[in-house]
Amino acid sequence: MIEHLIREVSAGLAVSGEDLKSTVRGLDDDSFGAPTALPGWSRAHVVAHAEGISRAMQRQVEHAVQGETIDLYDGGYEGRVQAIEARAERPAADQKDALAAAVDDAVGAFENARDHWEAKISYRDGTVYDGALALWRELVIHASDLDAGTTSRDWSERFCHYLIDFLAARVPEGTALKLQPMGEEPITIQANGSGSAPEATHTLVVSGALQDIAAWLAGREPVGGLEATDAAEAVSLPELGTWPAAVSPR
Repeated sequence: MIEHLIREVSAGLAVSGEDLKSTVRGLDDDSFGAPTALPGWSRAHVVAHAEGISRAMQRQVEHAVQGETIDLYDGGYEGRVQAIEARAERPAADQKDALAAAVDDAVGAFENARDHWEAKISYRDGTVYDGALALWRELVIHASDLDAGTTSRDWSERFCHYLIDFLAARVPEGTALKLQPMGEEPITIQANGSGSAPEATHTLVVSGALQDIAAWLAGREPVGGLEATDAAEAVSLPELGTWPAAVSPR
């Protein structure tokens, strides 16, 4: 695997982990129960999930280094849900400490496994590198979901470009999206990958800030407005398909 990609994603993990921990540390105890934009989830649930996915990815890596694979979560999706609910009931101080430890351990596990990033993991039938990208997504996006001062406008350009490529699978079938981030070259994506979309029935143009485009594709409310046009006529933003994930519906 190309070394600079490993360095880049390792750095992204380290920075996003620190950002998430800092955001959570800034929450007062009473605000942990506040709702988020994620249906049915309070801030405590988001923190509990971030802790859980960090631990899950840590064990994916540690088993991969040994030449083994293991399920992402004990008990599958139902086990994941039950664990989140249980962790979310703990005192805020306990959650803060547990999240910090889980993030540090997960980031450290990926760093220690840099010679094994092509090893297989069970998550999405991928590799350690895929797991690192997945954890990067989780840490960055959920820091914004907490609505505690961090927003999608804080996402780095590199992360946004990666996320847009990953989420091309959400583009409706028969449609291509010509994304026009302000001040950048356009990006055309469709469900079967980036490109000129010769098989697409029609092309919609979506214009706005890069971070707002990425947030919308991730199912989050953009901080600023986005404009969609079809043959130069203003239209509504299209309904996106499901998130391309193996376990989580969020």
